[in-house]
Amino acid sequence: MPLPAVRVHCGNYITSHGLALNCCTDLSWFEHIVPCGLEGTRATSLSRELGHRVTVEDITEPFLESFQEVFDCTVVFSKEPRD
Repeated sequence: MPLPAVRVHCGNYITSHGLALNCCTDLSWFEHIVPCGLEGTRATSLSRELGHRVTVEDITEPFLESFQEVFDCTVVFSKEPRD
């Protein structure tokens, strides 16, 4: 089962984090990197693992629902840019 890449950065007393979940990405761009420094591994996508095209639109709502359940929080999704 593919897992999302999660990155945490700490510096100047600020912690930031991000998450990447490949849906239908052109994986050829990832052929020259070692994901998370783990030799012998490769990047994958939901589309590759499930054997059919999975778009960001397909996965956004179920992902956010699961995230809220796991982290016991409320996520507000907006397409509006933040200032």
